Amino acid sequence: MIDIGANLADASFDADRPDVLDRAWSAGVEHIVLTGSSAFSNRRVQEIIGLAPSRLSATAGLHPHYASEWTPALGDEIHALANAHRLVAVGECGLDYFRDLSDRGAQRRAFIEQLAIAVEHGLPVFLHQRDAHADFVAVLREYRASLVDCVVHCFTDTADALADYLSLDCHIGITGWICDERRGQHLLDCVGSIPPQRLMIETDAPYLLPRTIRPRPKSRRNEPMHLGVVADAVAAARDESVEVLRSATSANARRFYRLPETPEPAGR
Repeated sequence: MIDIGANLADASFDADRPDVLDRAWSAGVEHIVLTGSSAFSNRRVQEIIGLAPSRLSATAGLHPHYASEWTPALGDEIHALANAHRLVAVGECGLDYFRDLSDRGAQRRAFIEQLAIAVEHGLPVFLHQRDAHADFVAVLREYRASLVDCVVHCFTDTADALADYLSLDCHIGITGWICDERRGQHLLDCVGSIPPQRLMIETDAPYLLPRTIRPRPKSRRNEPMHLGVVADAVAAARDESVEVLRSATSANARRFYRLPETPEPAGR
């Protein structure tokens, strides 16, 4: 399996990050894409790659929560990482009107700046959208023809929103949200509409610990080792074998991120 988005720069992993990776490899995860979402995490994920250089890759971007922090200097840092071939995608970027932690105008400006960087370097984009579909899809439509690829990460929206993204030839990332009986039930119907070549899976660790894990972990911190729980839920909802689901989503992730075919042996 390939985890297309994990926030392993988060401080909650500082005490045991190598062990977290070992548990992931032992659970069948072959590659993890580390999410860069701020000036700090963009730099930190580059350091973390050193723990398993052939099994870890990184993105760099600015999450809409921090869009007010966008500066030309931050853009230059992302450009530099792209020029050095240190990135597999630009982002996490997009719009989030659910929390509105940054001004909506600032969110749109930072989003557009990052899409422009992705276009310039021919990189895919790792996208975030929450409660901002109309504005988000309008911006995406303007740039989609120039983008090599894009994935709407942690999809939690409606069937209509999904149809819009698929019409733009987007990939869709599904997380442990699908395992949440309180708010993820609609995804059980939606995932069947995702073409097999457009579906990918992710943990978004340390967030979105799948609620179907039994026995329930003592910690609420999610880890890449739980990606199999997401795969099981998605496969069941699509009425297909988990082996088929794992193989297809891994192939999609390799193609999307231009990842090597063969990982190194398990271990640090």
